[in-house]
Amino acid sequence: MPFYYDNRIIFRLAVALCLSFLVFRPGFSVKQQEIPAVEQGIGGGIFLEEIIEGQKDEIEHPEFPGNAAPFLLYDYHIVQSGENISGLAVRYGLHQSTLISINKITNSRLLQVNSVLKIPNQDGILHAVRSGETLDSITRRYNADPKAIQITNELFSDNVRAGTDLFIPGARLEWGRIQEINGDLFIWPTNGTITSFFGYRRDPFNPSRRHFHNGIDIKGNMGTPVRAAMAGRVSRVGFDPVLGNFVIINHHSGYRTLYGHLSVIRTRTGAYVGQGERIGDVGNSGLSTGPHLHFTVYRNGVAVNPRALMR
Repeated sequence: MPFYYDNRIIFRLAVALCLSFLVFRPGFSVKQQEIPAVEQGIGGGIFLEEIIEGQKDEIEHPEFPGNAAPFLLYDYHIVQSGENISGLAVRYGLHQSTLISINKITNSRLLQVNSVLKIPNQDGILHAVRSGETLDSITRRYNADPKAIQITNELFSDNVRAGTDLFIPGARLEWGRIQEINGDLFIWPTNGTITSFFGYRRDPFNPSRRHFHNGIDIKGNMGTPVRAAMAGRVSRVGFDPVLGNFVIINHHSGYRTLYGHLSVIRTRTGAYVGQGERIGDVGNSGLSTGPHLHFTVYRNGVAVNPRALMR
C-alpha cells in the first residue's frame, strides 16, 4: 500500500482515538440507574439507563475554519429523465460549479439518464495539482483557508503531490467556464436556420472536394440584423475576398468571434459592443451561395464548434 494511503489511515485512527478520549477520558464514569417505564403500549416495569457522569463543562469541541465541514463526504445521485445540473444544484443546496467540478463535466447538455453523480457535503471545486505548485500557492490562487484545505483533504503537512486532485472548500469555477460547460456562453448572432455545420463538408463550389468548415452558416434574409454573440471589443472590420464584409470581436477567456458575408457593417474597430448589440446585417458578400451569416468561434486561436456554446 502506498505511503500516501498509509498516512490517511493513520490520520483517521488518530481522529477516532481523540473522539474516544473525549468520551472516556479520566474523570468520567458510567453508571446505571433503574427507571420505571410508563405503563402504556406493551408492558411496563423497569429498564436500565446508562448515565455518563463527569466534568461536562470541560469537554472541548474542535473548531473548524469558516463553514467548512470537517471531512469531505459524498452521496450519490442517479440522473433521471428531465434533470439537469442547475436543478440538481438547487435540490442539494450546492453551487453548479461544485457538481460540475466534482464530476468533471465538460458539457452538461450531454448528461445521460442513469449516470451516477457524486454529491459532496459542501461547496467547492477540485484542483489538479501541477508540478511546482505548493499548498501556499494554491491557497493564494483561490483565496482559500489552508487549514480548511488540509482538513477536507486529510493532509498531514503542507506538502502536495503533482497529479493529485485537491478539494478547495468554497471555491467556484469562473462564470465564463460555467456558461461554456452549460452551453450558455453565446446567444444566436442572427435569426435563421443552420444550413452548414462545423466540421468537414462537401465544398459548395467544388462538390468533388471535401474541406473543413470552421464555423456554421445561418441562412437569413438580406438585411436581417446580426448581433454580437457575447460582449467584447471589436478587433477588426473589413473586406475579404472569401468572407466578404466581416467583423471580428475579442471576448473574455480567450474567445474571439467572426461574422462574415455581411451586407453592411455597423460597428468600427476598437468599439466595445454589448451582447446582442447590432454589428451588421446579413448579406451575400464575398464567396457566397446566397444570403447567410458565416459565424466562427475561436478559443485561444483555435476554431471550436459554436453550436455547443450557444443558448
